[in-house]
Amino acid sequence: MIRKSLLLVAAGLLLSTVSARAQEVYGSALHAYRIVTVVEGLERPWGMTFLPDGDLLVTEKPGRLRIVRDGVLLPDPVPGVPAVHSEGQAGLFDVLPHPQFVSNRLLYVAYADPNNGASTTHVIRGRFENDRLSDIEDIFIAVAEGRNGHYGGKLAFDRDGYLFITTGDRQAPSTGDLEAHLAQDLSNHHGVTVRLHDDGRVPDDNPFVGRDDALPEIWSYGHRNMQGLVIHPDTNDVWTTEHGPQGGDELNRDQAGLNYGWPVIGYGVNYRSGSTIHEGTMREEMEHPDHFWVPSIAASGLMIYTGDKFPEWQGNIFAGGLAGQQLARLTMSVDGRTVEREETLIQGIGRIRDVRQGPDGFIYVSIEDRRGAPTSIVRLEPTE
Repeated sequence: MIRKSLLLVAAGLLLSTVSARAQEVYGSALHAYRIVTVVEGLERPWGMTFLPDGDLLVTEKPGRLRIVRDGVLLPDPVPGVPAVHSEGQAGLFDVLPHPQFVSNRLLYVAYADPNNGASTTHVIRGRFENDRLSDIEDIFIAVAEGRNGHYGGKLAFDRDGYLFITTGDRQAPSTGDLEAHLAQDLSNHHGVTVRLHDDGRVPDDNPFVGRDDALPEIWSYGHRNMQGLVIHPDTNDVWTTEHGPQGGDELNRDQAGLNYGWPVIGYGVNYRSGSTIHEGTMREEMEHPDHFWVPSIAASGLMIYTGDKFPEWQGNIFAGGLAGQQLARLTMSVDGRTVEREETLIQGIGRIRDVRQGPDGFIYVSIEDRRGAPTSIVRLEPTE
């Protein structure tokens, strides 16, 4: 009873804090903004996506897909979502409509598959009609088993219609021979970005097609745990953020066939002991991050802003932070490929799990709080 009372108090404090913040105006380098609560009462929201009709779909970690319609959270979860493994960092990760969703109603879902006790990252697609999911098809099942952590699970389509999927290294140990780590082994999906056709087929021009020692669906490798993924609308570049260990979160322009170095190079150290993990921060045949965070912000969620509500932020990259409880705004060069400056927004509001641009041009943020308090979706609106 005491614990329940404490949780209710924490819930009340969190909600009152968010409500109070909605009345405040925050300054930034280029825009003043207000934080407005969109919906409350979700349980650990992880992924968000907007449908063409304006509905907002939200994944909840325990395995529920929810609908926010006209600003109201519908009471019942979407039927038809597969069984989800939800322990540790496992759960229901991301949701994404097909580029031709209006005509084919296809919806993609990434989650941790129970897989008889050996969970792995699984992507399915189904037909979303009448607020339910049916006609389920397997699109991708990762060859990467491990503990209940580091699944990746982000989804994005590029403008050519290719589907990109991130995976994590599944917390494979990084001791001993660093180059023998599973994230450096192309015969599995530990710490890789995957590129597929919309039906799960492997494109003929993937970088490792035809190699006997590599899985053909791999686009890039040497990653730790990518929980941010976005495609640049102008350049079609693939951008990812990944969690470093203690220190060293990364933003990468994710290019075909390249090795991003985990765990051989990086900026982090071992948890608790603080001992060295990497051989250094750079190596000629491995990619250095385009931007990194020390200390870590626990980067999660990634967006490139293109709306008209914040015109001075157009082309900026926005990255959520879990441990940092912040939204990082990265000003990019004219060609969209170099980070020039960073600004921290809405720090201390809670663990930011995802960030999306809405069809109205506002910036939507999902807030996940592991202490048991109700969580919410908020949005940034400009003020004078």
